[in-house]
Order: sequence, then structure tokens, then C-alpha cells
Amino acid sequence: MIKLHNTLSGLVEEFKPINDTKVNFYCCGPTVYNDIHVGNARPLVVFDTVRRFLIFMGYDVKYVFNFTDVDDKIINKANESGITSNEVAEKYIARFKDVASRLGIYDYDNINPRATEHMDEIIDFIKGLIEKGAAYESDGDVYFDTTKAKDYGKLSKKNIDDLISGLRVDINEKKKNPLDFALWKKAKPNEPHWASPWSDGRPGWHIECSAMSRAILGDTLDIHAGGSDLEFPHHENEIQQSEALTGKPFAKYWLHNGMVNVDGKKMSKSLGNFILLKDLLDDYDKDTVRFFILSTHYRKPMNFTKEGMEGAKNSVKRIHNALKRLEAIKDTGKKASDEIIKEVDSEVAGFIAAMSDDFNTADALTSIFNIVKIINKLEDDDYESAKYIEDKLSDLLKVLGLDDSEAVMKEDESDASLGEDEDKIKKMIDERNEARMNKDYAKADKIRDDLLAMGIKIIDSKDGQRWEKI
Repeated sequence: MIKLHNTLSGLVEEFKPINDTKVNFYCCGPTVYNDIHVGNARPLVVFDTVRRFLIFMGYDVKYVFNFTDVDDKIINKANESGITSNEVAEKYIARFKDVASRLGIYDYDNINPRATEHMDEIIDFIKGLIEKGAAYESDGDVYFDTTKAKDYGKLSKKNIDDLISGLRVDINEKKKNPLDFALWKKAKPNEPHWASPWSDGRPGWHIECSAMSRAILGDTLDIHAGGSDLEFPHHENEIQQSEALTGKPFAKYWLHNGMVNVDGKKMSKSLGNFILLKDLLDDYDKDTVRFFILSTHYRKPMNFTKEGMEGAKNSVKRIHNALKRLEAIKDTGKKASDEIIKEVDSEVAGFIAAMSDDFNTADALTSIFNIVKIINKLEDDDYESAKYIEDKLSDLLKVLGLDDSEAVMKEDESDASLGEDEDKIKKMIDERNEARMNKDYAKADKIRDDLLAMGIKIIDSKDGQRWEKI
């Protein structure tokens, strides 16, 4: 049984999709006016991992994340750059797909609707709201009437009176009420625009996701996800306009990830701590970036640090070394150990239990490393046990997206390029063995520590010793 924290109710609830094993899952994607940063990477990885786990558990998942390709920020970028809004959007969609692919997000068939591709559905949606008396036209603009909203603030837990009293907005004489939000905006000179019954203009931000998700996934979603910064006003307004039109719940479950700080501070260009995902992926492989993100529960704030990334890198190496250890075990026909199978099955169950508890990837990683410990205890001829573990572990790593075979190959190349250092390592190992034979354990321990500082781990077994780069 999968349980998840539903932002709408504020409770941990049992996951029961509307249509048995089919899951309609919508995640708010980027507004494509700039390269994405490490904060944008978190929902990408988190909700991709949720999607992977649901599939692992037997669900048929239809996963959608959109591109907002018409927006004030895109228009401003176009004006600054001397190109069209469409050219800005195309440029940054291509760059997004490139970096997302490097992060393992495009390991499957994505559904990525664009607002500009669903203009007919957006206009029809607004027409419906006007017909129901939930929206009104004002000098070419169209606004949602929040006084007609049902339970406004139910997602974000905000009180409408408090919102109005604390509102800081410019006076807009076109609006009936200060909280009313734009569904359609009359075009200003040199802005992209589409014909509508009210004006040549463009949609407001909130209406785009409601119209696109409805067109692709239907009136009610199983899961709607995004960053916690979207709870209000974006997701709140999506709920109100969608439910006003259909009379049905917009989404059954709402998932929101916590925000990302850098060295304990909010990320901003002015502080010089603004880290682009493409730059991060130049320094670290996919598995390391995903590991770092998944090592914190998705609802908690995440603090990005260089030290944290280096720790993630070392942890991923431990996993990769365990995988290489499995490959190195010889096939002697030795039967798989019942005890080892039992231990591994227990850790697989622990992994599933952690992920089923509101997608607790941090605890799920503990099960991964417990399996790594089991691998490191295997005898060199325990082939059948190794194959059993490999099958189980590869399935779990795939759920987390920690399955970068290219990174393992690069580590192998790095190991092979030790060159002259290899002779030094072998000499230090011989000196350590001699010290142990002489019961000079202090010297032996010092040599072991010196090797660890060089990134070399000594593995002792009844058959002798071997070493590996960590």
C-alpha cells in the first residue's frame, strides 16, 4: 500500500487512483526563458522518481509536464535579445531537453504540451467560465471572479480576507475584485497574440495548465505536482478555475517538493550562488546529481553544498564499485546462498516500504547500501548469489534513476589510468602485509589510511587481498 502526503488535505493518505491501476500524473514544467538551475532540477528528479516507482509497483502511468512558452518573462527576454518570443521559447526548450536528458528525465516517452499548441482549448475553457458566470470580460481582458470561487485558499490554507488586506498590487480598474486573476490578456504592441472573442491577446499563466491537463488527462487528475512555491497562487487558481468549469475535483492528490538553498542561503544571481544545472552536470555525473537530490526527503528543504555533492559522488562510487564487484565474481556453479537471498529480499522489502511511505528516497537509499554491504561480503566464487543480487539491485537503482553505466565505464577508465601509481599502491600493500605479519598493527593501519587518502580501498578476504579505487 502506497501512502502519500496530500497537500490538499494536509494528511498522509492511502493512494487510490481513480481508475484502478491507471494513473494520470501532471507536473508543472518550466517557463522557457532561461537555462534551468539546480532548484528546477529538484522537481524534475523527484517526480520522475515517483513516476518510476509507481511503474515499478505495477501502475500504468501517463505522465505529463508542460512547457509554458508564452509569458511576460519570455516576452521580456525576446525584447532584450532582439528576437521573437517563439525563438526564445524554442531555444530554451531545446536546451532544457538536452540537460534533462543528461539527468535521465528523457529515458521514456515524455508528454510535454506547450501552451501555444493548445490555444483553442484555452479559449474554449475561458468561454465556458464566462458562460457559468465565473469569469468576466473587461476591455479585452478576461478575469476569473474569485468571489464565485468555492473554498478559495483550500490548497494553500490561506484566508481570502487576509489575502485582500495584505495584498500589494497596483490598482487595476479593469478588475471587479483585487484577487481576481487574468485568464486572457489583451495584447500590447509587439506582443505575440491570438484571435479570441474578447481581443487579440494571449492567455494568463494559470489557465494554461488547467486547459492542457484537461485536454490530455481529463477533468480530474490523480496526481498534480510541483514546487511548493507554486501552491499559491498558481495551483490555487488552477483548482478554482477548473472546478468552476467542470464541477468536479481538479486533482485527487497534490504533491509539492521543498525549496532549494545554496550554502544555507536562497539562490539568487545577486548573491553569486546561482548554479545552472548544465554547469553542475559538467562537474558531476547523472547518478551523483540524482543521488544528492534524493538523499533528502522531497518535502523537506534541501541545502546544496559542494561538500554535499562530493559526499554524493563518493556514495555513488560505492554503489558502482559494488556493481563492478558483482561482475568480477567467477561462475563456478556454486549454488546461491539461502541466507544471502533472505537478506537481500529483506532489503528489497525495506526499499519498497520506504518508497511506499510518501516516497521516502532517503530511507530507500539505506536499503541500497545494506545490499552493497552484502555484496562486499560475497566470496569470489559466489556467482549465483551475485546474479540474484544483481537482478534485484538493478531494479531498485532503476527506480531511483541511479543506473548510469557510462559513469561506471568512466570510473573503469580512471582506474586503468593509474599508471605509475599502481606500482606504488602494490608496494604499499606489500609493506602493509609485512607489517601485519610482524604484528605492527599501527603501521599497517597507517598504510591503510594513507591508501584511503589516495582513494584506494583494501579488501581482505580468506583468498587474499584486492584493492579498488573509491
